[in-house]
This record gives sequence, structure tokens and C-alpha cells, in this order.
Amino acid sequence: TVFGALGKPFENKAILKRRKLKQQTFQESSASTGGEKFNLTVLPSSLIISKVLTGGDKLVKFYHGTHVGKVRKNNEDAYAEIYPDTFIVADGMGGRAAGEVASNMLIDTVAENLNPNGLPYDEKILSGAILKANEKILAAAEQNENLKGMGTTATILHLTDWDAYYAHVGDSRLYLLRGGILHRVTEDHSYVEELVKKGEITPEEARVHPMKNILTQAVGVTPEIKIDAGNFGVMFGDVFLLCTDGLTNMVEDGQILEILNKSLSPADDLIKAALNNGGRDNITVIVLGIDS
Repeated sequence: TVFGALGKPFENKAILKRRKLKQQTFQESSASTGGEKFNLTVLPSSLIISKVLTGGDKLVKFYHGTHVGKVRKNNEDAYAEIYPDTFIVADGMGGRAAGEVASNMLIDTVAENLNPNGLPYDEKILSGAILKANEKILAAAEQNENLKGMGTTATILHLTDWDAYYAHVGDSRLYLLRGGILHRVTEDHSYVEELVKKGEITPEEARVHPMKNILTQAVGVTPEIKIDAGNFGVMFGDVFLLCTDGLTNMVEDGQILEILNKSLSPADDLIKAALNNGGRDNITVIVLGIDS
């Protein structure tokens, strides 16, 4: 269990085993990358952390945290750093302990299926790992009546010297902060997102819609799933945010942008903002920034 400035534990025992980190506080760690891509710039001062774990000339600064929120009894979110430089968040669903089982099963399966042959991997490899997790979660639910109906979201980001690769299912999100503008890279696989795309409701209305939690795609629910995946070039000063909907349902994009721009502890402050706005769900946040 790791304690942050909020005075409450940001805990996920399964994740702590997967992440080979010395956790001084929940937001302090880093991951190294090779190559020459990131050696000409440093992060904005708002994202420099006080402790740097040096493993090479280039670093990915990694702030992270998860919180059960103010309403739920269990934390069904899961998150991890999977070596090398792969980051994942998952939001489980299914009631009782089933959601927690699904989200942790997803991360375990993804970790097992990435880079099995020592080869570089891209969005196709990430998607394939999600498909393997889909099969395993379905099989587990079939064998255990208590797990029937469980599922999970999945949002994965892999960074190389020059590119970012992602794969995504559900309504967790990947954001990119570039040049002062916050871009949402992923699209929610949800009923209300479909309404927004059709022009029937606004994004603001979607955040408070009574059916905002109805997903159109999730891992472990049906044999066939639609995975959104892609890649884009990484630029100097880019900041990435992966999060579950416990953040985005509570905190508007404008406030997220302000925190990312100004905070010295962005994961901590994003979670705090979600709690201050109600904290009605589990909240999980990963913030990454490139440093030389």
C-alpha cells in the first residue's frame, strides 16, 4: 500500500507486484527509453518530479495513483507499467469481486502476451494481447458462476524512441497534451458517445446522462470485440494521460488541462479534484511526460 498526499492509501496489490518500482510516494517513478528522440528538451517545470530514477539518458516521468472513491466499497480499477515503457489502465465491471478479477486478469494477460519473442511491438501486438485477455476472461466467467457478466475496459500506451502506440476498448481514456492543447486520443465505446456523434446530445449533456455508464464495447463480455488502435509521432514536451472514467465523469477537460499545466503532482491533484467533485467511482490516473 502506498500513501499519497491525500492521506488515504492508493492501493492495488496486484499492480505493485507487476511494477518493479521503488515507490517513495505514489507519483514518483520513471522509465527509461533509448535513442536520440528526446534529448533536446525537458518537461515543463510543472511536471518535474523531485526524485529521478536514472536508467539511461532518456526518461519517461511517471506519476500514478488509484483511489476507491467516496461511494464504492471495492476498487475495481487496475493499472500497471509493463516493461519496456508500456502503460495500461483498466476499469472492471460485473459486481461483487468480479470487476476486480476482470481488470487484473486483463493486465496479467497483456503482460504475458507482450513481446513474447523479444521483437518490437506496435498497436497490432497491443490489440492481440487484448484479444487474448478477452478469451481468458470469457473462459473464466464460463467456469465460475460468480464471475458471469464480468468485463473490463482496456487502454494501453506503448512508447518508443520516436512513436506512441495505443490500443483501446471501453470508456477509459488516453489524452495527449501538446502545445498547450489537450487532445482526446481515444473514443469512448459507450451509448452516450454514440448519441454525441449523432448530434442528439452535447458532450456536456453526456457527462450527466443517466445512461452514461452503458458500454457498447468491453473486454470479456462477447467473443468478438472492436479494438481501436493506432500510432502517432512523439514530440518534445508531450504529456500523456491515461485514466478511468472515475476521473472524467467528475472532472471536465478544462480542469484536467489546468491541472496538467500547473500541478507539481498531477496524478495526486487529478484524483483530489475527482474526490472534491463527488468521487462517485474508482479513480485511476497515469501521467507521463518525456524528459532528457
